[in-house]
Amino acid sequence: MADTVSRRQVLTMAATSAAGVLANQQHAAAVGDRSFPIIDTHQHLWDFRKFRPPWLAGEPKLNHSTTMADYYKATRGLNVVKTVYMEVDVAPHQQMEEAQWVEQTCKSHNTRMAAGVVSCRPGEPGFKAYVRGFQGSKYIKGFRQVLQVPGAPRGLCLTPRYIENMLLLGELGFSYDICIRPEELADAAQLADLCPDTRFILDHCGNASARNPHQKQWEADITELGKRKNVVCKISGVIKTVKPEWNAGKELDHIVHHCIHSFGTNRVMFGGDWPVCNNTSSFKGWVDTLQWIVRDMPDADKRKLFHDNAKAYYQLS
Repeated sequence: MADTVSRRQVLTMAATSAAGVLANQQHAAAVGDRSFPIIDTHQHLWDFRKFRPPWLAGEPKLNHSTTMADYYKATRGLNVVKTVYMEVDVAPHQQMEEAQWVEQTCKSHNTRMAAGVVSCRPGEPGFKAYVRGFQGSKYIKGFRQVLQVPGAPRGLCLTPRYIENMLLLGELGFSYDICIRPEELADAAQLADLCPDTRFILDHCGNASARNPHQKQWEADITELGKRKNVVCKISGVIKTVKPEWNAGKELDHIVHHCIHSFGTNRVMFGGDWPVCNNTSSFKGWVDTLQWIVRDMPDADKRKLFHDNAKAYYQLS
């Protein structure tokens, strides 16, 4: 009798595990052709021999070195042809060092990293000199400050110096990634209105989350942001809000399609957000989930999402 119960337990555990895998990878048979090219517009790397971002101390699953070799292993078989590095919120004194490392990496001939978005602090003195130093760079395409952290007060992006510096980015031809709390998306829309000649990228579907109790407000704010032609939306990050036992495709279907509907198929781009996505899913799991969600879109629109829009927006050769 004891052996029978033990076997039942094992079978139950195996079934539960299998269900979780299916929920996160969304029936891989429906995904489609693996030869489809992908540009990952949100590639994180933190090689502890170079940088150790302070925030990782509170993220035990992520608090280890990640290198380009690790990224290649995580994306194997997915035809990721190019990447755009995304800054990793290094300590402020390492911002320039990170940016220089990105340029040097992009210049090498044995990497998929084609461009980078680097860290900045637009609300602080010295910003103008910092960004002007990258004028004419073939590889530094834009800048970002993470604004959903406790150290970034609400409304920071609408302060006079911040706005002045956002206008400068537009003058210099740089983009700015908006990574903001979902309840502050109205601030992002106001910033876009105040800086009409600056190109903005909304990260992580506006930091949307599965089973968000404030979903209606998020929907309204995304609709408004989509009306701003100087804003594009990055379809990224949302997989980390799905618990392993949930059906990721069904949980995220509305978020993804609402963003695509609001911004249009010419203003959305795929982002992997690896290795942050590893909190709940592999890189492959996220790609499989997103390809399942958009399975009924025309092939031309899927190619825009996964490749063409990024190539044009970042002017990648």
